[in-house]
Order: sequence, then C-alpha cells, then structure tokens
Amino acid sequence: MKAAIIEKFGQGPRYGEFDAPQPEAGQQRVYVRAAALSQLVRAQAAGRHYSSAQPPLVPGADGVGVLENGQRVYFAFPRPPFGSMAEQVVVDSGNILPLPDSLDDITAAAMANPAMSSWAALVERLNFQPGQRVLVNGANGASGRLAIQIARHLGAAHIVATARSHSAEAELKALGADAFISLTQPADELQAAFQVVLAAGMDAVLDYVWGPSMEALLAALPKALGREAAAPVRVVNMGSLGGEQISLKASMLRSADLQMMGSGLGSVSQAALLRSIAAAFAAAEAAGLKIATQAWPLAEVAQAWQASGRERVVLQP
Repeated sequence: MKAAIIEKFGQGPRYGEFDAPQPEAGQQRVYVRAAALSQLVRAQAAGRHYSSAQPPLVPGADGVGVLENGQRVYFAFPRPPFGSMAEQVVVDSGNILPLPDSLDDITAAAMANPAMSSWAALVERLNFQPGQRVLVNGANGASGRLAIQIARHLGAAHIVATARSHSAEAELKALGADAFISLTQPADELQAAFQVVLAAGMDAVLDYVWGPSMEALLAALPKALGREAAAPVRVVNMGSLGGEQISLKASMLRSADLQMMGSGLGSVSQAALLRSIAAAFAAAEAAGLKIATQAWPLAEVAQAWQASGRERVVLQP
C-alpha cells in the first residue's frame, strides 16, 4: 500500500510502498480518507514521545476512514508500526467511533486530537463545572483555540488567553476569550499580569506551553492568592512548546493552594480519550467549533511536513 514512511528518527517522511497490515482478533481494517499532522504525530515520528514506535514506521495517531462495510468512522490508536498516514490501517474495534454527518472528513480529522486535549482536561481530569474560570496558556495554536471554544461551550464564566503573538488578541477574543496576556513581555511584567488575573479567581489553567511562562504563572500564585485562597488553582499540562523543564521551588508547593497534573496518553485512559473525542464531535455543530485546516495529498507528505502556519495539516490518500 502507499504510505508515508519514517525510516529513521530525526528524518522526515517519504512517500512509498509499505506492507499492508492484516487485522487480528478484535480488529478492523479501515480505508483511510484523512489523517491529521499534529504535534503528537511529529513527536512520535521524531522519537521524542513516550509512545513512539521503532522505525521503519508509518506516522499518524488517528484519522477518518471507512470500514469494509462502507461506514464512515473516526479511528484512533492504529496498531504500530502502521500509522494513519497510509491507505489502510487496522484498529481495535473499541477505538472506532461513528461520525456525525455534519462533520466532513478533513474537519473531523483535524479537530479530533486538539479538541480531545481540552475536553479531556476539563471534563475527565478537572470535573469542570459551569461558572468556573479558565486560563488557556498558549492559546494561539489549534489546540488552544479549540480550548477557548470548548471552555465557553461548557459554561466557563471567564476565559483568559495567553499567546506570544500580539496580533492574536482580537481573534482569540472573537473565539470567546474575555482577556488576553502577551507572553512576549519581560518576566517581571508577565508575572505581574498573571498575578492580576489569578487574584480575581482562577479555577483551571490549561497549559500547552510549560517553560518560562509557567514559571512566571507559578511565581505569581502566592501573592495573587494570599494565605486564605477560596479554592485551589488547578493546572493541567498538555504540551511543552515553550520548553520541557521548569524550575519549581519546594516553597512554591507550600505557599499556594495548587494542584498540578497532566492530561494525555497514560494519565487518561484510551477509553476516556475516545469519550472526549466523541463528546467534542457531538457538540461541534451546536458549539460552532472552528478549526483552520489545509489539506494535502498523501503523495506530497514530505512538503506537507514542512508546512507552517496555524492551519492543521490534513493528509488524504
């Protein structure tokens, strides 16, 4: 079958022939129609993610396709090393979801992973309730923009968005953010900006960035909350585009009512992740969820891999 192929970690994919997978007990063959290029897929293909398979491999963590009976479905966690950027995959039957007719192939493939990240964080990890307040750290990417929309759909009373781009402020507010913080300001000014919004009350921080911005946010917490915080600030990390490591003083954990956790493969079960995707798909039309996309033929995967911009790249066999 035709597929994108990673021959070695650190190298981009090439388009070529790869042995077609054969279903085993409890699995189904899916004929792929669309597969998204997410940060997760990039990290897996580079060997930088804890779920990476050994090359040679076909990249791709999920996608949209049709079963042998013609049913259109979303699928996730195809059997390694056969990822979704190929003409066919085999998938455990429990990792297949029917798709609403209101979602086209490209939109569904592009939306699934980024929508899942915030839906799982808010619903599965935080038991988020209407009326709570949310800060989305790193809101200008596909995941962050959907996080704003999903938090608003779930009833958030106030949403603060952060981003490195000043020009993103108007767009993020149009998506549902109430306030904006630029991450490009000096560290002391960034800490002061975080202190203001945290002092007003913040139930959940959805973090896609980590690194220096998270250090500034954590440093702002003790002064923002005081000694009698009304409720804990809960931080959920889903990404590390700003850096893998932060400096965390022990006194930080003693001086503020803080809860920190992650949300992703391993910290959330596959069943819960799929439940989050199904819920996001079901809510997409009513919530008006939007994601910018750019579609590429699978044969041009090498070029698509280098594409830049906010649009989610989706490959089609």
